Amino acid sequence: MAFPNQSMSVSPQRKMGRGKIEIKRIENTTNRQVTFCKRRNGLLKKAYELSVLCDAEVALIVFSTRGRLYEYANNSVKATIERYKKACSDSTGGGSASEINAQYYQQEAAKLRQQINNLQNNNRQMMGEALSTLTVKDLKNLETRLEKGIGRIRSKKNELLFAEIEYMQKREIDLHNNNQLLRAKQIAETERSQHNMNLVPGTGSSSYEAVQTHQHPYDSRTYFQVTGLQPSSQYSKQDQMALQLV
Repeated sequence: MAFPNQSMSVSPQRKMGRGKIEIKRIENTTNRQVTFCKRRNGLLKKAYELSVLCDAEVALIVFSTRGRLYEYANNSVKATIERYKKACSDSTGGGSASEINAQYYQQEAAKLRQQINNLQNNNRQMMGEALSTLTVKDLKNLETRLEKGIGRIRSKKNELLFAEIEYMQKREIDLHNNNQLLRAKQIAETERSQHNMNLVPGTGSSSYEAVQTHQHPYDSRTYFQVTGLQPSSQYSKQDQMALQLV
């Protein structure tokens, strides 16, 4: 099947891609503002990528036509500017490498001292000291942080107390069970010893008398005293005892 030849020309409006833009001031205010926002975001993104990928110290400062400030720095804008000034002065003064290192470490030491002072001030403020320089907003923020900290401390304390109470209750149950077991063992040992004593015959007269008394209780009607009888030659001294009536 044959198809008629079609024109391969494409209108300029349908061209893909972005053409070159003439670098000059945009006269239209709206277009200029839109372009500023787009290019500013792209510039900040590139600065961030450069600092992360290359581990470089980057500081970016942008002022809009209305005087609004936009900045980015992976360390600190002020510190980067100071470093820039120092590098410029070193390049013009021609200082040695040792002096440059000494100045760098001095700056780092100053930063650390400043951080230590800030931490000490925060600690004093948490303890209720050095509050004269704080504003009402700062005091409210400090109060909020203290309330949150106290809440976390109380929660942790209650957790520890509940755990201790639970442990003591378990300990009490264990001691009670052990006490019951020991008591049962003691009772079993006592019963076993009594049973063994009942099985073995008595060796003393007291045991025999106790058994006889238990078997044949004393009855006054079956016995009488013979202390009033006169001794006779018919009875020996061994026969002078209580006679049982049949």
